[in-house]
Amino acid sequence: MTKYRQPALNTSPHVSDEVRKTTCYMCACRCGINVHMKDGKVAYIEGNRDHPVNKGVLCAKGSAGIMQHNAPSRLRAPLKRIGPRGSGKFEEITWDEALEIATGWLAPLRAEAPEKLAFFTGRDQSQSFTGFWAQQFGTPNFAAHGGFCSVNMATAGIYTMGGAFWEFGSPDWEHTKLFMIFGVAEDHDSNPIKMGIGRLKERGAKVIGVNPIRSGYNAVADEWIGIMPGTDGLFIMSLIHCLLTAGKIDLDYLARFTNAPVILNGDPKSPDYGLFLRDENGKPQVIDRVTGKLTAFDQPGVKPDLTGHFRKAGITHAAVMHKIAERYLDPQYAPEQIGPKTGIEPARIRTIAAELARTAFDEAIELDQPWTDFRGDRHEKMIGRPVSFHAMRGISAHSNGFQTCRALHILQILLGAVETPGGMRFKPPYPKAAETHPKPHFTATPGAPLDGPHLGYPQGPADLALDANGKAIRIDKAFTWENPLSAHGLMHMVISNAHAGDPYKIDTLFLYMANMAWNSSMNTRAVMEMLTDTDEDGEYVIPRIIYSDAYSSEMVAYADLILPDTTYLERHDCISLLDRPISEPDAAADAIRWPVVQPDRDVRGFQSVLIDLGARLGLLGFVDDNGEARYADYADYITNHLRKPGIGPLAGWRMSERGLTHGRGDPNIAQIDSYIANGGFATFHIPDEAQFYKPWNMAYQDWAVQMGLFDAPAPYLFQLYVEPLRRFQSAAEGKGPHQPPEHLRERIKATLDPLPLWYAPLSDAHEDPAEFPVHALTQRPMAMYHSWGSQNAWLRQIHGHNPLYLPTYWWEKLNMSDGDWVRVTSSHGEITVPAAHMAALNKDTVWTWNAIGKRKGAWALDPDAPEATKGFLLNHLIHELLPPKGDGLRWSNSDPVTGQAAWFDLRVRLEKTKSPGESLPSFSAQSSPVPPAPTELRWKVKP
Repeated sequence: MTKYRQPALNTSPHVSDEVRKTTCYMCACRCGINVHMKDGKVAYIEGNRDHPVNKGVLCAKGSAGIMQHNAPSRLRAPLKRIGPRGSGKFEEITWDEALEIATGWLAPLRAEAPEKLAFFTGRDQSQSFTGFWAQQFGTPNFAAHGGFCSVNMATAGIYTMGGAFWEFGSPDWEHTKLFMIFGVAEDHDSNPIKMGIGRLKERGAKVIGVNPIRSGYNAVADEWIGIMPGTDGLFIMSLIHCLLTAGKIDLDYLARFTNAPVILNGDPKSPDYGLFLRDENGKPQVIDRVTGKLTAFDQPGVKPDLTGHFRKAGITHAAVMHKIAERYLDPQYAPEQIGPKTGIEPARIRTIAAELARTAFDEAIELDQPWTDFRGDRHEKMIGRPVSFHAMRGISAHSNGFQTCRALHILQILLGAVETPGGMRFKPPYPKAAETHPKPHFTATPGAPLDGPHLGYPQGPADLALDANGKAIRIDKAFTWENPLSAHGLMHMVISNAHAGDPYKIDTLFLYMANMAWNSSMNTRAVMEMLTDTDEDGEYVIPRIIYSDAYSSEMVAYADLILPDTTYLERHDCISLLDRPISEPDAAADAIRWPVVQPDRDVRGFQSVLIDLGARLGLLGFVDDNGEARYADYADYITNHLRKPGIGPLAGWRMSERGLTHGRGDPNIAQIDSYIANGGFATFHIPDEAQFYKPWNMAYQDWAVQMGLFDAPAPYLFQLYVEPLRRFQSAAEGKGPHQPPEHLRERIKATLDPLPLWYAPLSDAHEDPAEFPVHALTQRPMAMYHSWGSQNAWLRQIHGHNPLYLPTYWWEKLNMSDGDWVRVTSSHGEITVPAAHMAALNKDTVWTWNAIGKRKGAWALDPDAPEATKGFLLNHLIHELLPPKGDGLRWSNSDPVTGQAAWFDLRVRLEKTKSPGESLPSFSAQSSPVPPAPTELRWKVKP
């Protein structure tokens, strides 16, 4: 008998000499990570089990951060262009020279015409700081990524509830019994959602996924609804119709906490027709059920009447609830009418509505936790509706996305399932009403800062960014009659508007982490041409481009000056309560990144570079009274900056007369060290009596003031009826001193309705659905988020290229087989790409992964890399403008309320074709300022 010897294996190898805890940057989840160090190098990355976001869970992206940090495509030094723009030919220069060049370009603009600088950033997660810098410079032209990502979702939530999904709120995972997701792919909030769905399934709760594509979360849902793209709003409104018809709504919740009982002016001749009746203090009024009289909504003891009405001078003024019933009880929203338009059987719509009602009301939750509301009423229990919803880009990135998102919030609120046990819960610093947010500021004054932040929430036409002649003040035309509530700006319109000189010409385009020459633009080929186009004098139409990135992306080749950024493991960052914190519903939280390793290249963190530039330019917030630099670098700014007395970028470990404190306090020079010692984050728990009903719960309001989230308690009502929308609609009807252009009147009246409504995607009026019968969508995969993911040596093995997925109906109709290619044509362009079959897909929808395709020569990838030969973008098929329709106008391919890019309105036709050998269109290889990557990417940390 042969005797076998087992090999001697070390099953517990020595992984590291030291563990340094920081915050991941491989997506916007902002998970906590443990970075294992060996001999001063990164050896291994794992999740931090103590972190409030991920509790130790880490996805493929987070683990692959080690490959991101060591990517061959990392830029190595400041660069000055020496060849034609787009050639990728640069020379390395010193930081002093780079900053002198940037200062030489920017100083005259600030002194004479600050608006000539357009400063836009991508997924940088530091918009509180970059916005502050732009405000101090004085340009009105600043915004970030949200305008072509999720502004419909954020803005609809703020105007309706004072908060939205994902970063602003999440389901009550511990109590929810029915979870319904709309248009959610795997890239956003992936670890918390995965963990949450796991807890739901462990408890036997049901998950319903609504998405044309069954991947990721939808693949593990108990029920999948493969809806027709762009019709989610109709489906939601049909659910509302069914609930109202059955009387399955939370009447007490609606009366107490929403504007459903607020009385509307019912006089068609009044300039205030359709607006709230208000008292002498400007407060909206309700009818008190006890006295039958008009009174302010927030009076102690008032019992608002949902059926309230008030008659004066022959005119009846009725409550918002009358309007809601009138609209959604209309037979046009019955499932029999909606089903064929959405691709959902009417019986299924009724079944889901019944399931929502049964779960919300028959399985209601009661928590034995007393609390007191803003009217002084004491409640002995917290009553919960265990139904929760989550939604993201799939319903947001349509030209009807704002109203669709609003409709979903109305559905939640009618069920009483927001800020109650089992429903959606807000994350501090939310909730806060739209009117407590800043309004947009945009008046540029040479040599001076703007008088407030660029982005905000208009309350009516008087807040639009228009000059005395009605012309757009911002280069992206945000906050105009074309898109009044564009709270995140319109990043996708910046380059085309700057190229056209409409509304004016700019001098310098300053971009950070925004890959506008490739995957972050519609109409990609034309954008590349715009960036290189010259005028009759041979000068570039966009005279100067400054770009900062950590990697040799497609955009690098089009810049004149490159300011190389660090990787996220080599920098300070601040995930702030002033910006996009890591809070959870039961606690406020913020976090930092810090240099767990020092750069081995001549690169600097972009925020520190901005601080240096701010001092060189003499920007008010960046120099002291003597004109000397106020901050040494970004870490110094994080520690010592005060946005207002007692409020800085980080809320933890501040100084007070009693010593260290959280929330309000003075700067503490050891603050960052305290965060590092605590794992890179700080958590501030909400008291038990303040955990739910936050907008109306005085314990929460007082806690928020103590934390510095509010200056004073600010309870408010949920806005089922959004009065600012009515103000714009009223202006379009001819009322008031601020009037829209004639050609926009009908569109404003139709789309800026104060109650959610559905209209077909705007592109349907510009192109023939019979000619382009197929919807084409993109989703980000769970293993990718930034465009930089598909240069990552580990992640490339998961997604090396991206086929176009065809449903069974079209696969068979085109007689496709494995390995076949397809030509995809839109009203704008054409691509030829590899195809694959997917059965779990809406029958008239095709889709692909986003941002996998790369241009040859970029990212230090081999020119024959699969990302460059079989990868592709749908962006080539999409234009920032809708096709002409003979009216002499070109309409933006955006939501008419917010200006969000309507990526998902894309329609195409399909043809089977022979393989051209590589995906088309194919562009010539870019020259790269970094050397080609080695054939093998290999290194070993010493054992």
